[in-house]
Amino acid sequence: MASIIVTSEEQKGEFLPLGRRTSVIGRAENLPLQVLGRLVSRKHLRIFFDKKTNKYYAEDLKSKHGVSINRHRITDITALSDGDVILIGNVTLLFTDKDFDDRESALTHYKKVGERIRTTLAE
Repeated sequence: MASIIVTSEEQKGEFLPLGRRTSVIGRAENLPLQVLGRLVSRKHLRIFFDKKTNKYYAEDLKSKHGVSINRHRITDITALSDGDVILIGNVTLLFTDKDFDDRESALTHYKKVGERIRTTLAE
């Protein structure tokens, strides 16, 4: 299975186990993961699993501020890979192919991923 972890703003550490269903993420109260960022649309992002390819995909739901994956704005349905960083509005999410039992285990995983990602300064 897979999960989405909120990695910025006030909701940092919240997570959504994806399972094999379609999940919509945004500001709306009735969504499985409500993200309260000021630039997040009511229905911002759709993530779904394709049984044929055995992969998860992300789709921008025509949001005002768009969706970026690994700093690239997406315009079409895009395959997700473990460790992808997704930006919706002003909130950062991490896609991982792991499931978590609780918020602490999701945060611990995020911190370990953060240790592996090192940015370098261009001279």
